[in-house]
Amino acid sequence: MSPKVSQEHMKQRRAEILQAAKEVFIEHGYERATMKHIMDAASVSRGGLYQYFSSKEDVFETILEEALDIELEVTLDMVKQHATSYWNMLMKTMFGNDGEPDDEMDPLAPAKLEYFIIGRNDEHRREYGSTRYGNGVKIFANIIEQGQKSGEFSSRFGHEIIARSIITFIDGLAVDDAMLSRADLKIKEQSILFVDYLKMALGIDCRG
Repeated sequence: MSPKVSQEHMKQRRAEILQAAKEVFIEHGYERATMKHIMDAASVSRGGLYQYFSSKEDVFETILEEALDIELEVTLDMVKQHATSYWNMLMKTMFGNDGEPDDEMDPLAPAKLEYFIIGRNDEHRREYGSTRYGNGVKIFANIIEQGQKSGEFSSRFGHEIIARSIITFIDGLAVDDAMLSRADLKIKEQSILFVDYLKMALGIDCRG
């Protein structure tokens, strides 16, 4: 009789597979990555991998969903605790813990572009992309709406349209990053300029 595998062990193994898969997608992109790449990177058998995930698409979507869930949880916690200003919350959500623009991009961004752009005619991917976009809008819109209610932000523009503008800017950088060198793209400089646009839209003193 084979020994039972604990739930904790399965949870840990699943996390290890996802981390290995993330590195595979960063290295190979979505289209060129294979389940064999993931098996080798995670040191797991084919049966072991398929015990957790049914396909490469399943693995990739799980990586995206769990990252978005964490981001949403962190954002909601920041709003609930309100330990900092809503402007600082917005900057941390856009640029990470230090809240400052830099020249870094999400290393998984090229794979995400492949998945959604190449698969744009696939009904499942279009539906999934629409849902994911909506959830992304909620993350930024929630912070902006609370900032407007508190009086920290101007209500001149709707919180949702500003949230959509943020996502459009980030996604646009990701598209350009896939084609241009970082020197040509000037991510930090563009981000600083976009932050100034946000300050104007939200009524933040640009001298600060």
